[in-house]
Amino acid sequence: MSTVNQTIRELQIQRNRGQRHLEKLSLAIKALEQLGGSVAGEPKPKRKLSAAARARIAAFQRARWAKIKAQKK
Repeated sequence: MSTVNQTIRELQIQRNRGQRHLEKLSLAIKALEQLGGSVAGEPKPKRKLSAAARARIAAFQRARWAKIKAQKK
């Protein structure tokens, strides 16, 4: 029976080590999240462009396509 008791004790020690390790990992994750880290797979917020910025981009793109079409002729 003593070997069974020793085995149980060793398993309990390993379990306690594992629990402490998980607690440390959880604290590390929490600290990193507070620094501004994000969780993997979490969508990033989309950047919003002003109407003026969209208009400038559209005008630039129209000019680019016009230049390409002019070169083809």
